[in-house]
Amino acid sequence: MSATPLSDAELAAQLALGAGRLLMQVRSSGLLAQQALGKAGDAVSHQFLLHALRHARPGDAVLSEEMNDDGARLTQQRVWIIDPVDGTREYGEDRSDWAVHVALAIDGEASVGAVALPGLDEVLRSDQARTVPTPGDPLRMVVSRTRPAKEAVAIAEKLGAKLVAMGSAGAKAMAILRGEADIYLHSGGQYEWDSAAPVAVARAHGLHCSRIDGSALRYNSREGKLPDLLICRNEHAAPVLQLLREVAREP
Repeated sequence: MSATPLSDAELAAQLALGAGRLLMQVRSSGLLAQQALGKAGDAVSHQFLLHALRHARPGDAVLSEEMNDDGARLTQQRVWIIDPVDGTREYGEDRSDWAVHVALAIDGEASVGAVALPGLDEVLRSDQARTVPTPGDPLRMVVSRTRPAKEAVAIAEKLGAKLVAMGSAGAKAMAILRGEADIYLHSGGQYEWDSAAPVAVARAHGLHCSRIDGSALRYNSREGKLPDLLICRNEHAAPVLQLLREVAREP
């Protein structure tokens, strides 16, 4: 008797979970130094995800940080967008603010996704929405540990928000769902695999997800890039977008 086929969302969650467990095993071996550990983790996770997707969804395309892109995906309606280790530096430093991203874009929209936070033993997924915690007081804006976007710093100052430094994009976005932050604003350039899964999960939880000019986030572009994004509770979106317009006009 054959097993019941997994839905796309179930597949994304199981793949993110499985890759995360592999990555924890590689890290716990203690055999690799920081830089080598990051490279090994990327390679192991990518191969697992790629082979599993080709087995489970042979007709779908895949876009991954760790593979050459021949552009064939551009003619496909269904494209899996994966980041085998989002936050390689944090992974190599034995921190918890790194993630595994597995998303499915359908006709350019991040429709299905799962974000594993293996260091926290958690997988957040688009088919299992939970209540988003109430905002902090003051508001908390999550930013990069090493290169906070100037727009985010400026908006935080105008809102009186506290800056919360964190590693990967997935960890930042999921911090809102975990009640650790309220706003994630990024303007320093990203690839599609940095945000596809976080956006799918955040949107399924009812959060606002857009470009910083308020326009829609579209995936499976030729360049594979999205330069900026805003993820936050809906009530924060309009004030933040207005402040971004004001900041853009400042000399």
